[in-house]
Amino acid sequence: MRELLEFIAKSMVNHPEAVEVTLTEKETSIVLQLHVAEDDMGKVIGKQGRIAKAIRTVIKAAASNESKKVIVDIV
Repeated sequence: MRELLEFIAKSMVNHPEAVEVTLTEKETSIVLQLHVAEDDMGKVIGKQGRIAKAIRTVIKAAASNESKKVIVDIV
């Protein structure tokens, strides 16, 4: 999941070297934090959050075989 999120984010932004994904596992969930450059934030979020919602949907579908809930935070 971490690699998938990193690949998607790097494909969208102007500064792919600034993309960083942090994975934190908790008891019932997995938290993926996506860090991008300040001027790429709009590309990752999209108008009215549509791209961010699509990214979260893809990651949740990829993690459907996990027994934990997956949360994607864009920082």
